[in-house]
This record gives sequence, C-alpha cells and structure tokens, in this order.
Amino acid sequence: MAISVLEKGNEPSAVLIAGPTASGKSALAMALAERLTGIVLNADSMQVYGDLRVLTARPTVAEAARVPHGLYGHVDADTDYSVGRWLADATCALGAAREQGLVPIFVGGTGLYFRALTRGLAEIPPVPEAVRVEVRGAAEALDSAALHARLAALDPATAARLQPNDRQRVLRALEVITATGRSLSEWQKDAPRPVLDASRCVRLVLEMDRTLLRQRIDARFEAMMAQGALEEVRALAARGLDPSRTVLKAHGAPALTRHLNGAMKLDAAIAEGQSDTRRYAKRQETFFRHQMADWPRATSEDALEQLLQMIKTPAP
Repeated sequence: MAISVLEKGNEPSAVLIAGPTASGKSALAMALAERLTGIVLNADSMQVYGDLRVLTARPTVAEAARVPHGLYGHVDADTDYSVGRWLADATCALGAAREQGLVPIFVGGTGLYFRALTRGLAEIPPVPEAVRVEVRGAAEALDSAALHARLAALDPATAARLQPNDRQRVLRALEVITATGRSLSEWQKDAPRPVLDASRCVRLVLEMDRTLLRQRIDARFEAMMAQGALEEVRALAARGLDPSRTVLKAHGAPALTRHLNGAMKLDAAIAEGQSDTRRYAKRQETFFRHQMADWPRATSEDALEQLLQMIKTPAP
C-alpha cells in the first residue's frame, strides 16, 4: 500500500537521489515513488533527449507506467539543453507535483542539476551563436590540456574546479567570458535563491563497490546493444545534426557512430562505449565526493529503508 508523507504531516520539499550511472538509482526512485505516492523527476542531462531512450538508460515504457515520471525524453536532439533550462523545467514540474499531491523524487547522475536545484544558478545571459562558433572553432586546434590552460589564464577560479578532460564545461566557461566579459565564477557568485532549501529535502547519494559498478556498467551496455542501441544511433546519425550537439556525445554514441561509418569493428565500439561509461562514473563519484559531501550515503541494499526512515524524521 502506498503511503503519503503529505497525509502524515511530514513534508519534505522533495526527495533527491543521486548516484553514478548503473548504480540502480532509477529502480530505487520507482520503488520509493510507489511507497510514497510520488513522481519520479529526471536529473540526468542525457535522459532529457528523446532520441536515445535505450542508450541513455531512460525508464522503459513499462517502467514509466508503474509510477508518474517527468522530465524524460522531452528535448529534441537538435537542441543543446542547458542547466538553466533544466532548472526552469524542474521548477515547473515541482509546482505541478505539489498541486497533484505527489511527492517529487528527483533522481539522476548530473551533479550540476542537483547543485543548481539546491544552491541556485547564476542568471548568465545567453551566449550568441557567433561567439559559440568562434570559441569552439578556435578550440579545435587545441588538446584538452591546452584548452584548460587557456581558461586558467582567463578564469582561474573556474579552471581550478574543472578537470582538463571536462572539455564541454571548459568550453562553456570560455564562451561565457568571451560573450560577457565576465568570468563564469563571477557570475556564479550572484546566484539567486535556490528553488529548493536543501535542509528541507531528503537527500541521498547511492554508492556501490567500484568493481561491482564496473561489472554492472559493462553488462548494461551489452544489454543496451541487444535492446536496439545501435539502431537508435543509426537513426540519430541519419538526422545529420551539427556534430557539436550534446546528444551526439552520449556515452557509447561516438564509438557506435564510427562503427556505422565503417571505421571501427562492433566489438571495439562496444568496448570503447563501456570504457567511456566507466570513466564517466568515476567523474560522477568525484563530483559527489567533493560537491555533495554533506549528503547521506547508502548502498543499494539498504537505500530504500534509509530513505523511508529519513522521510519519517526529516531534518528540522
């Protein structure tokens, strides 16, 4: 039987579940939603896109039918979706959930989404397309280390918290300072009040043994291939999108595209997709460790009970 925390007088603003890819957080969120009369809201930057349901591990049609879901697959691939747009969409979804008496359960692996939700997001002016093309064109001749060094010379505070191989965020920071004349770190100091008060939320980072997580990542990628991931990538490639579009960088998509173009054997493309996903999981864990250090941790075995216990006794 479903429980409503709203009926019992315990009213956390939301439940926030973060975790590395393939850690089981989506299944945990659905199980919790069934117990709490909740809605599962996506906080993963790739699962917003409609074109790659299998490759981005979005909930299946059957899973989505179990409990209400939101913010999944609502963005076209020919769009570079930003943290700011997600925050606006999440704010609307949060309001709708409250009107319906549903407990909002945000789940995902994009730490920046959770940070924007609970710490606020600077209102940075849009970067003109001409500036974006200029910055990215100049970056093509630079490797990641050189690109990061360029950012360090212009915005050392932002560069200090970004890894050199985090090329997309380095480029974003360069675009901002080029377009506005003001560094990203300066803009972020002026972030408005956050949408959610973290102290009023039930928060959890799902953890998993590193070896087991690697095994799960590899097994899931193979399952994705059996479920039609290659066909998804083929259909996406047929759209002829701008190569810089974010969705084309989904884990596994670049390697599978090279396979479809005849430049790589399928087994090598699968291995590269698995390796890329494992590296991403490591970056996620680093972000959670440094940026979300005050969030409680749990393993998949005890996470549901731990969440239910925290909801019964929310933080004051």
